[in-house]
Formats: sequence, C-alpha cells, structure tokens
Amino acid sequence: MSHPSSAPVAVPVTPLAVRVVSAEEHLDFLRSRSSASFLQTPAWGAVKSEWRHESLGWFAPAADGGTGEQMVGAALVLYRQLPKVKRYLAYLPEGPVIDWGDQDLARWLTPLTAHLKRSGAFGVRMGPPVVTRRWSAASVKEGIADAAVRRLDDLVPLERSQEGARVVSQLHELGWVPQAVEGGFAAGQPQYNFHLPLVADGRPRTEEEVLKGMNQLWRRNIKKADKAGVEVVRGTAADLEAFHALYAHTAERDHFTPRPLSYFRTMVEALSAEEPDRIVLHLARHEGDLVAATISIRVGTHVWYSYGASSTEKRDVRGSNAIQWAMIRDALAAGAEVYDMRGITDTLDSEDPHVGLIQFKVGTGGEAVEYAGEWDLPINKAIYKAFDLYMKRRG
Repeated sequence: MSHPSSAPVAVPVTPLAVRVVSAEEHLDFLRSRSSASFLQTPAWGAVKSEWRHESLGWFAPAADGGTGEQMVGAALVLYRQLPKVKRYLAYLPEGPVIDWGDQDLARWLTPLTAHLKRSGAFGVRMGPPVVTRRWSAASVKEGIADAAVRRLDDLVPLERSQEGARVVSQLHELGWVPQAVEGGFAAGQPQYNFHLPLVADGRPRTEEEVLKGMNQLWRRNIKKADKAGVEVVRGTAADLEAFHALYAHTAERDHFTPRPLSYFRTMVEALSAEEPDRIVLHLARHEGDLVAATISIRVGTHVWYSYGASSTEKRDVRGSNAIQWAMIRDALAAGAEVYDMRGITDTLDSEDPHVGLIQFKVGTGGEAVEYAGEWDLPINKAIYKAFDLYMKRRG
C-alpha cells in the first residue's frame, strides 16, 4: 500500500451529501477500509485538545437502488479559532478519507466546503493522502553520493503516480492552493516520507526478506545489539514517564522542542480506548539501562514510527536499531503492509544536516515517497489573506 487509504468503495455517480456523524459511525467507516491515517481517526481529535473537532461523513444513495443511503467517506476536521473573531481554519490532516481516484473530486469537495463555511470556516486546509512520486533506497543513496544531486527532484523517480498527478491538477482547477512544506502552519504534515514496504508481489515479506533488503550496516547493528544483550519489550502507560525523560534528553541533545508528558498521556489514553493495539510503547534496555524508547501507531495495514528517543550513553550497543527491528517485526506479525518512518526533507546534499536522517532511513532498504502535500481553499478571501500574511511573517 502506498498511502494510508485503501481501495475506494463503489460510489454511485450522484451528488454526495456531507453531514456531522458520531465518532462511532466515523470509526466504523474507517474499520471498513484497509487503513487510513491515524490523524483522521476520531481519537486524534481528543489528542489535539486545543482545536475544536468534529467527525464528518459523505453519503450517497444506497448502491442497491433502494431508498436508503450509504456512508462513502469520512473526515476528522480540526477547527482553530482566530483570535477575537468567531472564524476558524478548518484543518483535515492527511485527509479526508474519500475516493481520491474519482474523476470528479468536486462532488466530494464542494459539499465539504459548503458545510465548513456554514460552520464559520474562513479557509480549509487538507492533506490528500495521495502519493505523487517514489524513489528507491538505491537511487537515494546514489544521489547522496553524487555532488551534482542536491534534491530528490534531481533524481528520476521509480514511479510517477497518475492518480497523484490527476488529484494535483483537479485541486488547481478547483481553486485550492498548494502550501509550502517548510515554514508553514505549525500543524503541517511532511510532504516527503520514508516507507518500508512489508509486501512484495502481493504477498507479505518474511523477516528474512526484510533483513536482506537492509544495508550491511543495519544488519550488523541489529546483530551487534542482540550480541550485546539489548532487550526490547512493550511498555505500558506506567512506562510513559521513563519514555518522556529519555525523549526530553534527546530533545536537548538534538535541539528540538519536546512535547510535554501530558500530551503523550492523552495520546496513549485516547488511541488505546479506540483500539487496544492502536498505540504501542517500545523500550530497549541494556543491563537495566533504558537506551532507546519509541511510540508506534497502527491503523489497519499501516504502521507509523511516530516518536523516538535514545540515550547519549551506550550508543555502541545500537539500541536504536534493535528497537526499530522489534517494531518492524511487530508490524509484520500484525499483517501490516507498510512500515512508515514518517517525514524526511527532500535534500540529498551531503553537507545538509538533515541528510543524516535520510541516510539512517535509507539503510532499511525502503523508499522515499512524495505526497500531494497540503492545500488551502480560501473561503473568506479577506480573512484568509490576513491569516496567510500573519503565518508568513511568523515564519
């Protein structure tokens, strides 16, 4: 699977209606599909407590021609209020969950926009979960080694998605505006990600095949961790404090702003309540010392490596590789089709500090994936323009 959605349901070519649905209806729809982004689950609304949220459903006449109707799409909408005015940015992260392969996206997006306008939105932001291009690990590796190659754009992709091109073209025609990946809205999702496919030729890959696809350094480090006696176990909510202490240590070392412990508590509580195995905490220990800790999330056949932390001490025991391998094995055992290592930048410049992250992920033998990115639709042009200017000045 290339992206966190599955084969579309058969939707009659008729006008679609959009209305608010319950969290249960929303979740039932997602369960009927192979997967969807975890950012589109009802539980994610509880995690983003600073936003108001609602679940929406798309409805079409029943496929059997009767008088009933069927739910054919769903979305989690997050509303962020502008200071001092009752106007909102409506944000659909990595969504909505609709049939992006439809030749006529207007019949999905027009009723959505009408609903959001009635709800006070001055603009809409969404991130279609549609892949536009992919690059193999071998190609990316060669690109990093080639001084003439600076970005993924400089490489011939393994695949250009026709569906991705069609979606991008239709969004332009419908007045949607693509957003910059960097320096944009704080809630923005990465346009480039790194995936490790767990199926090949329509069948699940074995652990041996996945290992064989990794580079020599990854295989050596996994063996090294095993020999050193690194143990990886699943944690519980009681281990969150230990995870967070290591995560805060990692943030200080790697110069990023950590999220508070309360954020992770809310996340574990909300996602676990939705599905018992939705979110998993992994802990890697060496002789009793916590050397790495991670959080993974699974929706159907898609597993995301969501957060990670590692100690500065004992890096030689390769706890980070051991914990990744444990998560990949768990994903294989759960029948997942994609192990998603989340965001990368598009830089392949060996002098760029971000390239180290890509090199680490490339070692798994997966592929770099470009999504359609995030798009805005201004509804109230004057307010949207003021908002856009504010965000650009904020940088």
